[in-house]
Amino acid sequence: MTTTINGVHTKSAALTSRWWQLIFGIVCMVMIANLQYGWTLFVNPIDQKYHWGRAAIQVAFTIFVLTETWLVPLEGYLLDKFGPRLMVCASGVLVAIAWVLNAYASSLALLYIAAAIGGIGAGVIYGGTVGNALKWFPDRRGLAAGLTAAGFGAGSALTVVPIANMIAGSGYEAAFFWFGIGQGAVVAIVALFLRAPAPGEVVTQVKPAPALLQTKQDFGPADVLRSPPFWVMYVMFVMVGTGGLMATAQLAPIARDFHVDTIPVSILGLTLPALQFALTIDRVLNGLTRPFFGWVSDQIGRENTMFIAFLLEGIGIYALLIYAHDPVLFVILSGLVFFAWGEIYSLFPATCTDMYGTKFATTTYGMLYTAKGTAALLVPLGNVLYDASGKSWSAVFIVAAILNIIAAVMAVAVLRPMRIRMMTSAQAPRRAA
Repeated sequence: MTTTINGVHTKSAALTSRWWQLIFGIVCMVMIANLQYGWTLFVNPIDQKYHWGRAAIQVAFTIFVLTETWLVPLEGYLLDKFGPRLMVCASGVLVAIAWVLNAYASSLALLYIAAAIGGIGAGVIYGGTVGNALKWFPDRRGLAAGLTAAGFGAGSALTVVPIANMIAGSGYEAAFFWFGIGQGAVVAIVALFLRAPAPGEVVTQVKPAPALLQTKQDFGPADVLRSPPFWVMYVMFVMVGTGGLMATAQLAPIARDFHVDTIPVSILGLTLPALQFALTIDRVLNGLTRPFFGWVSDQIGRENTMFIAFLLEGIGIYALLIYAHDPVLFVILSGLVFFAWGEIYSLFPATCTDMYGTKFATTTYGMLYTAKGTAALLVPLGNVLYDASGKSWSAVFIVAAILNIIAAVMAVAVLRPMRIRMMTSAQAPRRAA
């Protein structure tokens, strides 16, 4: 039987409501996935039409990621204050406008403006849905954040082939226009059902595993910025994010440079050109890794899971460099790289909220999420390093692999001891008012 007290649902109603909120958030994330993960399909067609150069075109990708990430702290504050419904709805309109502008962009300036608009919209949607999941699921924080982030990681998997076919048949302009309108409209409609939990509505049924450390306090944004563990996480986020963003933005050019992009590959009875196969598998694995490693971290601890995932990512990146000339191994190893990378979008928000509380969860993770924007600044440098090393990807891959291995060690040797000391020390950040 369901009752209400002062408009607040009881335990059974709250449990039902939070799963619906999780689903609504996932749908919104799926609809914006192509803004990042579908971008690589458009780089070469744009360059073939306007001859701006891949490096100049990829600046748009960097602008998108920067505006998607660096504005999230402000957007997160507004989301924490006013709730996700109207802000996410309006952002659905923004992402539609961005891709429609891409369809008509005849100058780099307009392409960059569209990227900024899309980044602002995507940032609100990303921050709003992940923050909402963190608030609704204090007992399954890693899993909930992972499932929500999975929508962003795997959401483009079903549309890789349709977008590629539309680009080939009708031009990249048509793909930008129609997919932009469709994706934005779905976000705007679904967002009308989003809401944050009311005070006292969320009841934790399952206690966190003993391996987890969770604060019972809520720390304000200013105090979080004065906390050393926050900056350790920030540096780690940049290290791991760099390799993944490089792979996301450059996978199509890499495949073309290794001459495997159009070679048919057959795996488990399915045959596709290597690049299309890789993009499809990568999106699926990049999505699955987020709830998988999020769930693992709920069981064995955040830092232990980071060590496993980041080490796997470093090994995968180096192996891809060695075997990328083989189309089958290109598909498999690129999938491994994405599988070992995408979990940062469940592990870091869960760790951040464990450490600093739920009251400002969207704002706090928004500040940490700007590390993705910092990492995006290094993506164009990949092209520079590629040119400087004689049109070779070796240096780029080796640097990315080393950064991941260092981050893996930092998780258990630096972050965990610092977090334990902070959460047990009398000098912990002040409790938010």
